[in-house]
Amino acid sequence: MKRPELLIPAGNLEKLRTALLYGADAVYVGIEGMSLRAAAAEFPMDNLETGIREAHRHGVKVYGAMNLFARNDDLQRAAAILPELEAMGIDALIVSDPGMIRLIRQLTPGIPLHLSTQANTTNAAAVRFWAEQGVSRVVLARELTLAEIAEIAKEVPDIELELFVHGAMCMAYSGRCFLSAHWNRRSANQGDCTQPCRWDYYLVEASRPDQPLILEEDARYTYLLSSKDLCMIEYLPEMMAAGVSSLKVEGRMKSVYYVAAVTRIYRQAIDAYLTDPARFRVDPEWLEELRKISYRDYTTGFYFTREKINEVNPDVNYWQTYDMVGTVLAYDAENSRILVGVRNGLRDDDVIELLLPRETITLDPAAMVNETGEPIKAAHNGYRIYLPVTVEVPAGAVIRRKMKK
Repeated sequence: MKRPELLIPAGNLEKLRTALLYGADAVYVGIEGMSLRAAAAEFPMDNLETGIREAHRHGVKVYGAMNLFARNDDLQRAAAILPELEAMGIDALIVSDPGMIRLIRQLTPGIPLHLSTQANTTNAAAVRFWAEQGVSRVVLARELTLAEIAEIAKEVPDIELELFVHGAMCMAYSGRCFLSAHWNRRSANQGDCTQPCRWDYYLVEASRPDQPLILEEDARYTYLLSSKDLCMIEYLPEMMAAGVSSLKVEGRMKSVYYVAAVTRIYRQAIDAYLTDPARFRVDPEWLEELRKISYRDYTTGFYFTREKINEVNPDVNYWQTYDMVGTVLAYDAENSRILVGVRNGLRDDDVIELLLPRETITLDPAAMVNETGEPIKAAHNGYRIYLPVTVEVPAGAVIRRKMKK
């Protein structure tokens, strides 16, 4: 059986390191000015070099997103940085624009190319076409069912196929959306989406503006353009049986906590399946853990149907029951304690947990002390505190808090 790659988003260097800690096989990052995410989720070149070096030290690959629909000046900028990317040892570039593909093949033919889902590839003939252009992996369109994907995989066994397994979904066809450009003059296709699909809309008839039309069984409005989040952890056997090479998590704009929580659970699930496929069962704890991150209810997208995917409930924006307190800066073995960098404030009556790759440890915030060893009842953002832990803890491990109602 082919071992599928767990591909994790890394919006910055800290998130890349978090993905390494919690079990990613590969990460994907935004190349500065070249990807379909805001600048806050792109890597400056110096950070990218550091990230690639650290990832390779852990046996993890780094793929760089250059998947914007390029204008002439974008291609000029790309030409200037491609030799540098090659020298860094980037493992592949994620692309969608034919002009960008041609440029990379001319200037740096040794860099493997992965075709973005933005190219909306929906059939085996299209996969073959892109392979002829030098593409070694295709991220298939999200609109395909698993049955269709299995047919494509059977017809093109020499081309790697990548599928999304978890995260937010765009309601536009393969992510080609013009709403942000229309409302804010900021184009999603140039990496500057303001997510207007997440806004609240309702439909009215012109002569009766005070009487919104009921489009679902609800007295007010529905989120017409906003999908539930994808979650396929219950269907890993079906995804693997379809013949895919890489299972991709969405979310370069998401938090460090999101990266840690999702990576470790999918790592555990994939490993459990590969250990004994015949006896694989979904652990209810995995589902419970995925409900402890911010999410908009879950769906299986189009994988089992060509019908529309469900929009979110009008009463739900995001579910969130836990948030991040901070991260471990160092482990003090002599005193069996961790040094924590506090991000979100902490009180002595909070319920907090330490997330390790394979286990969750409950911590006692009433035992926290400051850096000089004095007991404190509260730690604010930027504080560095100690908490007792009897097992060695790696730097970068995440601590979360149960949110109070």
